[in-house]
Amino acid sequence: MNDTTLLHFPTDFPIKVMGKADADFRSLVVGIVSQHFGAIDAEQIEERPSSAGRYLGITVTVRAESREQLDAVYRDLTSCQRVLVAL
Repeated sequence: MNDTTLLHFPTDFPIKVMGKADADFRSLVVGIVSQHFGAIDAEQIEERPSSAGRYLGITVTVRAESREQLDAVYRDLTSCQRVLVAL
């Protein structure tokens, strides 16, 4: 397996997540991300509703310590049925 990566750790990394704009979607995403990165400050979170308001895009910028840490949070996000996309 090739361990070459373009990322150098630790690094600030934006995690982008999209789902239906339900009242608790933001807290769901922040809860999943904080399991891997600890407490998330409000200034680390950006929200963008879709033009019709049906979907919500959330970007959480975290301080990633390793590729394994990022892989783990993406596994949890993509396994959540309410998350439509995680980039």
